[in-house]
Amino acid sequence: MFDRDADQASDPTQAEHSLSPGRSGVDNRAGRASRRSLLLTATGVVAGATVAAGGTAAATTSPAPAPSSSLLPGQPGEPAGSRREMPLRIDVHHHAMMPVPVRDWLIAHGVIPPSGGPLNTQWDIDTAIATMDQYGIQLALVSAAVPAAFTPTPALAVELSTIVNDSLSAISAARPDRFGWLATIPLLDAADAVREINRSYDELGADGVLLTTHAGTRYLGDPTLEPVLAALNARDGVALVHPYDLPGASPIAVPAFLMDYAADTGRAAVQLIVSGALDRHPRIRWILAHGGGAFPYLAGRLSLGRALGYGADPAVVRSALRRFWYDTAGPMSPYSTPSLIAAAGTDKILFGSDYNAIPAATLGDGVAALRADPALDWQARAAIARGNALRLFPALASRLR
Repeated sequence: MFDRDADQASDPTQAEHSLSPGRSGVDNRAGRASRRSLLLTATGVVAGATVAAGGTAAATTSPAPAPSSSLLPGQPGEPAGSRREMPLRIDVHHHAMMPVPVRDWLIAHGVIPPSGGPLNTQWDIDTAIATMDQYGIQLALVSAAVPAAFTPTPALAVELSTIVNDSLSAISAARPDRFGWLATIPLLDAADAVREINRSYDELGADGVLLTTHAGTRYLGDPTLEPVLAALNARDGVALVHPYDLPGASPIAVPAFLMDYAADTGRAAVQLIVSGALDRHPRIRWILAHGGGAFPYLAGRLSLGRALGYGADPAVVRSALRRFWYDTAGPMSPYSTPSLIAAAGTDKILFGSDYNAIPAATLGDGVAALRADPALDWQARAAIARGNALRLFPALASRLR
């Protein structure tokens, strides 16, 4: 977690399969970690031990269980007894943490220790591809969420974002058939952010951007960030919105990634709506991480809040729910899927793994949950796995073999 329309007819027929044995499933000892380690594990502001291309697998990895089958039993509306293969997945929420230049910067600035460190420090390209193969992920859009807490000045934010984006671009350039990428944008200064948006698209070929929910106490939709949204709107940009700790929240027994991140994403979505930014920049395609956090479930409170002086008209709320896209990282379950479908529809849900902020085995659990979720029929699963991503990122189709 760091933790327009495309031709779908020919592409989604590719079935999931295991191309090579995975070397994944890093031992997660977060239960014995310090709070800082927990935060780093949750946020993914960390670096891998090898270079972006051709790195060797981390020694601490172990095999994850292979999927038991690539076939799904017949779903409602299908002929009795029918079985269909699931298409290979496109992962819109994959944290690449990270090649040597980024790791060196983070060590030098005290963000991670010189050796060891949390789970995300184990990312490398070979292990990532092996894990993707094992779980039927054909292509991942790699990203790195860099909270302002780890780059407290605009100069540091620009410095790290530059290194991160150069590294992500190199990963994608080395294996364009397996990786796209989303640029990290420094939000402490709007002019810096616009310059990095332009550089990432024009010079590095980014597929989209990752925006943190807030920089300090300023959430997306704050007037000071208006130039950033204008720049993305002009490019028909796709922005993955990623959460972090709630501003000003004190440490408690429940780690922030477990509950606070959902509230943080909800705050950003609400601010975008109430500020009017969502309507002023209609060409931005927004992806809310982790199934939108608390927002789809609590969106109705925006209408009720009008009686207390803060909120939005019910029609505005309904429209906003359908404007956002949502990824499956973390929320897909028999408990949450019906609410998300009721709020947004299956055509706005995208597969997201949250790897390598989670172990490979947990990624496998998420895939299994998607395949078995009783709220989804086969057509919905296929759209979530692949088809919706190709509508949102049509340029990816030409890179897929």
